[in-house]
Amino acid sequence: MITVAGSINMDLVVTTDRTPNKGETLLGRDFQTNPGGKGANQAVAAARLGNTTNMIGHVGKDAFGVSLIENLTQQNVGTEYVKTKDGSSGIATITVAEGDNSIIVIPGANFSWELEEWKQYASIIQKSDVLILQLEIPLNVVEAFANMANKVGTTVILNPAPAQALPATLITLADYLTPNETECKELFGMEAEDAVAQFPNKLIVTEGEKGALYHDGTSLMRIPGFRVKAVDTTGAGDTFNGALASAIAEGLALKEAVSFANAAASLSVQHHGAQKGMPLREAVLERLGELE
Repeated sequence: MITVAGSINMDLVVTTDRTPNKGETLLGRDFQTNPGGKGANQAVAAARLGNTTNMIGHVGKDAFGVSLIENLTQQNVGTEYVKTKDGSSGIATITVAEGDNSIIVIPGANFSWELEEWKQYASIIQKSDVLILQLEIPLNVVEAFANMANKVGTTVILNPAPAQALPATLITLADYLTPNETECKELFGMEAEDAVAQFPNKLIVTEGEKGALYHDGTSLMRIPGFRVKAVDTTGAGDTFNGALASAIAEGLALKEAVSFANAAASLSVQHHGAQKGMPLREAVLERLGELE
């Protein structure tokens, strides 16, 4: 079983031919509202792959909050641990242009954690094989969850995004850290090849279509990705993390788990929307067959 503790947002997505310059107004091509948030995305990715998945998080007392909970339920994600808080739900404004995206996140209810509220979730974390965490909820709550999971032997995947300085204790508590190349350099002040050597079998750096990189304690391991035409990269990293958690929960070795996650992420970018493109298990296994 996989549990995700983190953000639940509504994504407000604008598609345009190019990103506007400073002070410039452009006519866009499309606007959509899509359920998102790194936490919810990762939960949906894991559930799509056939894993029992639960979400811990907050939504606001607004129309978005109702819709976000309904969506998680429809995606077979357990919502027993999703609380409705006063105020607005979290939102993310996303501009999609030229096959890439830029994002601004407004935390809303995701930051409405009360003192030691996290203790209410000890039972579900103890029952879980893997706990996924990100940084779109308060850092002290993330560290509390990681510490709780560490004490009961639950594997912790920390996706350190949006990138920010991490306390050394949190890095120690995480079994796996999964930044992309940019986040890795912000976190550790060095290139990915050097950083992974400092954290063997822990730091896994995603590199888009090139795949992912880690160090096995002896040598650098570069797990190849899949060259595809990207339609929308929103949610690719979240798909990677949900798939990595799925593979680890199922007992795959790290090399095979990262390859499985690469395949899932490559499928996700071929569709619009963070969650809409997240693949089912059969599609991932079919893509992995391309390596044979």
